[in-house]
Parts: sequence; structure tokens; C-alpha cells
Amino acid sequence: MPIPEAIVIRDLGQQDYLPTFQAMCDYTAARTERSRDEFWLVEHPAVFTQGRNSKPEHLLNTGDIPIVDIDRGGQVTYHGPGQLVLYTLIDLSRAKKGVRDLVTAIEQSIIKLLAEYDLTAHARSDAPGVYVDNAKVAALGLRVTRGRSYHGLSLNIDMDLTPFQRINPCGYPNMAVTQCRELGIEDPLPMISERLCALLASELGYNARVYESQQNLSLL
Repeated sequence: MPIPEAIVIRDLGQQDYLPTFQAMCDYTAARTERSRDEFWLVEHPAVFTQGRNSKPEHLLNTGDIPIVDIDRGGQVTYHGPGQLVLYTLIDLSRAKKGVRDLVTAIEQSIIKLLAEYDLTAHARSDAPGVYVDNAKVAALGLRVTRGRSYHGLSLNIDMDLTPFQRINPCGYPNMAVTQCRELGIEDPLPMISERLCALLASELGYNARVYESQQNLSLL
């Protein structure tokens, strides 16, 4: 079956991390060859998430922020209000794309987004994500099972960045972290998320976008 022409973009609002993670796992496990590809947009309350290869020494002083072990690649990162999280639930096998294709599409969509604000951003081969002047503005982490992807990217928009000082972000000591607001971008998160979805959908070859709002995870 060829890749669907449309990607479903689902706005979940603000959701706790663990129920969202479980919903992603459930959706991916239940997929058939006819299941829709979807982007899930969400903001999470403050949480640290650790990938499968995460090492405890990268947790410095987490305080009262919860820590969740999950099954994506990569090390520890932080999610919190004011950060755009975009989960990519895609049948890569159907789309005839590999993990590297998805990683590149995510990075290039963010780079193009920032270029629209006259910012020069770049990816790094040694540390997946997107950087401006060597400060990380976006992180990504993926999991692929049976050719279907989940997890995705986080883009710092207008948030409290101090929790990143409590960890070695993505396993890199003293890594600088920035956000759109500090880079001079004043557009609100919903406007930025809509533009990023359009760019990422284009990078992945979708010709149309279908927007749906669903804030009850049990109905997904």
C-alpha cells in the first residue's frame, strides 16, 4: 500500500507524559497496513525522560521533577510547559523510508522553520538535534518497531530552561540549550507548531494535512 497522501495532525493540548507514552505504544502496537500516519502535538508538565541507553551519571540534581524510563534511543532530556513536542507515528515500511530518512526530515524541517525567522541552524552528526550557534534548540529521539515509528521531537519555544542545568542534556556535559524566544522569535507556540507540521509533512512527502483535536487519550 502506498504512503497516504494526508497526515493526520492531532492536537492533544497539555498531557501528562506517561499516559501519552502509553497511548503511543498502544497505537503503534495496534496498527495495520491501513492505519493512518499521525503527528501528535502536545505539551508536557515538567518531566525528565531517559532513553534506553541513558546513564545515571547524566542525572545531576533532578530535585522534585519526575524521571521516566522509556524505550526511545538517546540519553536524558527534559520536557516542560512552553516546549512543543511533536510525536511522529509513521509507517516507515509503507512509506519506504528508513530511520535516517525520518531523522533527516525532522532536522531539516526545523532548520527550514528557523530560516524563516532569519536564523541559521544546523544539525550535528555526533549529537542528533538542531543547534543555533552551538546551543541546542531542538532534540529528537525515536523508536521503530515492526517498521512503525513513534516518539519524535521537542522544540523549545518559550519555557523555563533551568531544568536542563540539572542534567547533561542528551548525555553531553555543559551543553548549551536555547529556545525560540531567546533567539528573537515572538510568535506563539500554536503558530510555530502549525508551520513546523507543514514543513515536516512536506519533507516526508504528504500532500495534505488533516487537523483533529483530541484531548482524551483513552479515545485514541
